[in-house]
Amino acid sequence: MITGKFPNLRLRRNRKETWSRRLIQENTLSPNDFILPIFLIEGSNKKESISSMPGVFRYSINRLPQIIDKALRLGIPMVALFPKTKNSLKNELGSEALNENNLVCRAIKEIKKKYKNKIGIMCDVALDPYTSHGHDGLIKSNQIVNDETIEILINQSLLQADMGCDVIAPSDMMDGRIGKIRKALDKSNFKNVQLLSYAAKYASSFYGPFRDAVGSKSKLKGDKKTYQMDFRNSDEAIREIALDIREGADMVMVKPGMPYLDIIKLIKNKFKIPVFAYQVSGEYSLIQTAINKKIVNQDVIYESLMSFKRAGANGIVSYYADRIDKILK
Repeated sequence: MITGKFPNLRLRRNRKETWSRRLIQENTLSPNDFILPIFLIEGSNKKESISSMPGVFRYSINRLPQIIDKALRLGIPMVALFPKTKNSLKNELGSEALNENNLVCRAIKEIKKKYKNKIGIMCDVALDPYTSHGHDGLIKSNQIVNDETIEILINQSLLQADMGCDVIAPSDMMDGRIGKIRKALDKSNFKNVQLLSYAAKYASSFYGPFRDAVGSKSKLKGDKKTYQMDFRNSDEAIREIALDIREGADMVMVKPGMPYLDIIKLIKNKFKIPVFAYQVSGEYSLIQTAINKKIVNQDVIYESLMSFKRAGANGIVSYYADRIDKILK
């Protein structure tokens, strides 16, 4: 509540010097706020560019130290793994998700072997990188089936936990999967494995470059509107979050990020739970392309990332995380 008025009250007084602006700033960014996504590919000594995401690459497992070492130097607390699965390994059931020798499982083991617990590992739980139809769940009679999909997601979660994953992150948006995964983890003595639920994941047009990066874009048949959220809704997000917290989520994710800052704010204010934002591939590509074409300057990166903190996000999944030292300068 403002009790004074101009000319006695001059808000610009606090802005007149750099030291004063620093003193009263309400939000800050540090490397502690970031999760670095890493795309995986088969092969050896590979670092493969992604045309739709300038400056982002896919890495073969033996090249992971290149990016993990840098993440540790920067002080980033966690990486998130996403595989580009060979088409020959994809099928209607997404069976490769349950293969203990799949890309993600091998990457987890290599990271844990080399780095122990120096950096956290977050793994996506969903079937879209593994299915021949590009959906996050099983299809029966042209419908994405909920309960049958959950049974596979439970086994995928248990496998990742057994490999050494620290944070299981279901992004599929099936109803009830958090409770069932939590129960299965606890029963299998993975009580300390954390659950980060993509609890408010919208059916968005901003995901295109990511689907290109994991190789599901050309496979996707139809859309994901029957299980991902309607972008016109916010009350529904509150219901989703409340359910997932009740089922055992330790943290929740809002995805995409910038178009949904209002959702981040709503959730943080209402539930006081750790909330993460995903600055998704479409957001990244729009910003980076504009920078490369000199339409805007590099300062827009910092400004966009700060918007998540201002909205109340505890952490940010961003493809800029590996450049955070330069961004914070």
